[in-house]
Amino acid sequence: MAEETKVVKSSLANADADAIVKAIVEELDEMKASDIKLITVSDKTVMTDYLVICTGNSSTQIKSISGRLEMKLKERDLAPLNVDGFAEGTWVVMDYAHVMVHVFHKDMREFYKLEKLWSGAGEVTLNSGK
Repeated sequence: MAEETKVVKSSLANADADAIVKAIVEELDEMKASDIKLITVSDKTVMTDYLVICTGNSSTQIKSISGRLEMKLKERDLAPLNVDGFAEGTWVVMDYAHVMVHVFHKDMREFYKLEKLWSGAGEVTLNSGK
């Protein structure tokens, strides 16, 4: 039986917003979240620096993405300040202070159109390894 090697990722306990958002986007990409968007809002609001928006195909996948993201970041010493919407599984919001993560069902994402609401903010181009 082959021995599995576990990659140990650095702690995010004292990380800045850029390092946190990079880690979140990488984890979401690994989890196959679709249509990941990163919007910088630090010059538009004092509430957060970044919005990360992504889509899951079902409530099961949305719960899986948000639950796994929370677990992976806790392993790196970063817990959310709040998580809302997990029970419903159609729109989960995770508050990491400098980064707000929105995991949407496709229909909810199209209805609320957060990208359009924040269209005056800067969308950051993501380079996925795919």
